[in-house]
Amino acid sequence: MYHRFLVSLGALSVLLAAPVLAQTASPVPRTPDGHPDLQGTWTNATITPLERPAALAGKPTLTDAEAHPLEAKSADELAEYDGKSEGPLLTATGSAGTGGYNALFIDRGSEFARVNGVKRTSLIIDPPDGKVPRLSADAGRRLALSYTGGSFDGVKDRPLSERCLIGFGSTSGPPMLPVLYNNNYQIVETPDHVLILVEMVHDARIVRMNAKHASPEVRQWLGDSVGHWEGDTLVVDTTNFTDKTRFRGSTGNLHVVERFTRPDAGTILYQATIDDPAAFAQPWTIEYPFLATRGPIYEYACHEGNYSLTDILGGARKKEAEAAR
Repeated sequence: MYHRFLVSLGALSVLLAAPVLAQTASPVPRTPDGHPDLQGTWTNATITPLERPAALAGKPTLTDAEAHPLEAKSADELAEYDGKSEGPLLTATGSAGTGGYNALFIDRGSEFARVNGVKRTSLIIDPPDGKVPRLSADAGRRLALSYTGGSFDGVKDRPLSERCLIGFGSTSGPPMLPVLYNNNYQIVETPDHVLILVEMVHDARIVRMNAKHASPEVRQWLGDSVGHWEGDTLVVDTTNFTDKTRFRGSTGNLHVVERFTRPDAGTILYQATIDDPAAFAQPWTIEYPFLATRGPIYEYACHEGNYSLTDILGGARKKEAEAAR
C-alpha cells in the first residue's frame, strides 16, 4: 500500500471533499506577541497533483469553468469504482484484486487548489512546467526502490511508512503533501516552538524557533526544523534528515525551506522549496493552501511491529520455500 503513488495520478484520480470552513475576509488573528496566529486545525486535501498532467501541459491555472468538468469527472470515476476490486485508483494503491478502498475511506478533496483566485494544475510552481526536475541516476534508483517497496529480507528493509515510522507519501514532510486520506493537521504555536500534529500516522513535527540546527551527526526521520518570522510569514528551515527518509529519491543532505503565510482567517498559504544537488538537477518549489477545518484530528492506529509485517515477511518466506521445492 504505497500512497505516494497517488501524487502523480493527476486530475483523473479522485475524491471526496474534506469538510472545510468557508474562507473569510475576517482579520487574521494574532498571538500576544503580534505574529499571525497559525493555530487551529487545517486540511491540505486537494485533487491538484504534485506534477502537472500531460493533458494540461503549458496551463498552470484553470478558470472555474475549466476546472468544473475535470473535478466532476474525478468524482464520477471514484463513484464508478467504489466497492470494486479493480480500477486505476486501486491499482495505484496496490490494492487491485482486494477492493481495499471505497469512497467512504478516501478523502483527498474534490477540487483543484485555489491560489490568488485561480485553480492550480500542479502543486509545483517552479520549474514553470510543473514537473520535478531531472533526477540523478542514484536518485532515480532510490525512487524506483521506494516504489517497489524494497526487499523482503527483514523488517528494516521495508518502507518507513509500512513500518508506521513516518506518514505515507510525505504527509508529515517536510515538504508536506496531500495523499489519499487523513490530510488534517493541528498547529500549536508558542514563542519558542511550533508544533504541527499530522493526522496520518500521528507524526508530530516540532519547530524550534530562533534556534540553531543540531550537529550534522544528529539525523532524524523528519529532519531538524528551526523557524523564524519574516514579517508575517513563518519560515521553517529543515536539514539533518536521515538518509533513509529518501523523499522522491533524496539523500540525507535534503534541505527544505517552508513558508507559512495566513492571508485570511480561513487559509494558510504553504510554500516549500526542496533542494538536494545530489538528487535533483535544480531546487524546486511547491505552493498550495491549507484550509481551516472543524476537525477534530482522530487517532491513527498505526504502530511499528503491527501484524501486517509478520504477514508480509511470512508470505515472502512461503514463496521462497515454494520456489525451492
